[in-house]
Amino acid sequence: MTGANWETKPDGKPGWQQFFLAAGYNTYVSDAVERGRSGWSRFPEIYKGEPLFRTKREAWELFRFGPAGSWSGEAAQRRPFEDQQFPLEAFDQFAKQMVPRWVTNDAATQAAYDALVKRVGPCILVVHSQSGKFGYTAALNNPDLVKALIVVEPSGAPNPEKVEAARIKGVPQLVIWGDYLDRVPFWTNLLRANERWRDAVTAAGGEIEWLDLPEVGVRGNSHMLMMDHNSDEVAQLIHAWIGKQGFWDTR
Repeated sequence: MTGANWETKPDGKPGWQQFFLAAGYNTYVSDAVERGRSGWSRFPEIYKGEPLFRTKREAWELFRFGPAGSWSGEAAQRRPFEDQQFPLEAFDQFAKQMVPRWVTNDAATQAAYDALVKRVGPCILVVHSQSGKFGYTAALNNPDLVKALIVVEPSGAPNPEKVEAARIKGVPQLVIWGDYLDRVPFWTNLLRANERWRDAVTAAGGEIEWLDLPEVGVRGNSHMLMMDHNSDEVAQLIHAWIGKQGFWDTR
């Protein structure tokens, strides 16, 4: 995916970029190496691997729009999860935002995130999915510049056996999860990895809040919860959490 995920929703409504701008934040939307405005480079001269392409079926099931076997090329025959908040009528428009991805560019991507933090910081990082691991590492590499870390459904987390959690204990963290996680086995290991990191940070004296949206009565969110119908409600929870950190008045 690209920074377009934060700018608008597939149903045409404004995204989180506008929400946080309206709330008074200086808001920057970045594209990772190889994505969106960062483009991509030739392989094997620069990128050492070939691109991968995510299918619509993979996105439908992995992003928890519907259970395994519920995908159909015909929109009327797709079977979403009950109470699904994603604008399903705009799924095909959403799929047009998907771009090629590589599994060989992590080092370049991390270097770019670190450089961005140094250029923009002090800052609050908001990251999602694959970029979760880059956000965690950017905070570990720049704990003086990252004032808070907000991680939305991260697909990875630092290994506390290899990374000293105490390095980030001064950075408050918020980790957010949507709905239907127990219905898609892919997410089980990701949850466990993030739970291990949460426990390590807590044991080191850090602050990490675990926000399970269904547990607080916010239901129906997909993996793309910044695009869901209730995404402003989720953004307001983030805004309130930032306010509790005491950086500035967010009323």
